[in-house]
Amino acid sequence: MGFTNREEQEQVRQMMLVDRELETYVADLEADMRGYFAEDAVMPPAVVRELIELRSQREKKEKHQFDDKTSDSQYLNVEVNDTHIKVHKNWRPAFIAVFILSKIFLIAGLYFYFKSVSQQEELQRLKTQIEHIK
Repeated sequence: MGFTNREEQEQVRQMMLVDRELETYVADLEADMRGYFAEDAVMPPAVVRELIELRSQREKKEKHQFDDKTSDSQYLNVEVNDTHIKVHKNWRPAFIAVFILSKIFLIAGLYFYFKSVSQQEELQRLKTQIEHIK
């Protein structure tokens, strides 16, 4: 059932060999549990079922094996397990600078946007005051 370790399973097997009544009881218990779980089993939604099938297929799929057909080929057979993109170390500061500059321009853009909105509101307020004075 998966609730015991190997030592406990071995003890139960030894006890079942000695006592036939215990063996029939354990067999009946297992049959009852299988029946109970089979009756109350609910199929997962179609989307979840598809995800489970895709994951099981992906796990069963073998890694691609490269065949060395010619021994004196000019190419090296390399199998890469890493799926991340690697960037040359000289480009790293450039990417960091672009990221930081994009954040600075984003903040500046938001600042000037809200500043122009507040200026428009102030202008509208002044226009209404001028109209009330006239």
